[in-house]
Amino acid sequence: MRTPASVLAEILRSDPARPRVTFYEDTAGPTRGERIELSGKVLANWISKAGNALQDEYDLGPGSVVRLSLPPHWRALYWAFAVWSVGGTVDLVGGPTPDLLICEDPDLAATLEPAPGDVVLVTLAALARSHSGPVPPGAMDEARELATYGDQFAAVADPAPDDLALITDGARSAYRSVVPHRDWPANTRVSLAGDLTAVLGSTLAAWAVDGSVVLARTGQHAGGEPQPERLAVERVTLDLAAGSAAAGRHSTHPILVHDPRPAVKDASDGPA
Repeated sequence: MRTPASVLAEILRSDPARPRVTFYEDTAGPTRGERIELSGKVLANWISKAGNALQDEYDLGPGSVVRLSLPPHWRALYWAFAVWSVGGTVDLVGGPTPDLLICEDPDLAATLEPAPGDVVLVTLAALARSHSGPVPPGAMDEARELATYGDQFAAVADPAPDDLALITDGARSAYRSVVPHRDWPANTRVSLAGDLTAVLGSTLAAWAVDGSVVLARTGQHAGGEPQPERLAVERVTLDLAAGSAAAGRHSTHPILVHDPRPAVKDASDGPA
């Protein structure tokens, strides 16, 4: 059975130094223009820290439900994989009383009935070292606290094939089927599109063929207007963001262009 955790292990065995997520912040605001690049090794470090927080701080494991209320973002990716690493369920639609809420909005927990028992407050900016505003009592300030958790993760228990892995709008996916199979060539580099549901599915599919993803956020969705120069710089071979996803089309002639811009070092080096 291929699970998100086993797919992560596969890309680490293949090439831990290769970039697996490249993120562009295209939304208006102080972080607009950020470009973050994470190798498989660095991504695994973020996932390990988040997984240790979920397992050690909140005692989560198979059967636990985590509501993930984040936009399509590189931080949403490592939190989703951390939930899967402990064998829990990622809820993207907001079912009854999750065991944990992970969100960027400090007021969200107060609007839910009944209120979630625990909250992780995420700050999206790459260089953030603490949340800029008030943190609800009892909530984890991820930017301040996540770095204190261990870099190595070992799950206390593994999920069963029929355990619930993902809840989306109109669908419930068990661990046996959560990794999608798409007829993509090995090492496909995918420009993502859609909401977080689509982004997680396409990321799993890309990593399952030893590939990587380019994620550009525009509001609550990924993708937007086609940017040929960016696609060339990032050596994208499958552009879902340009509307070719429906046809499942990929380029058989990848454009190889060197990107002269460095990644943001703080994010690429992992949590401090």
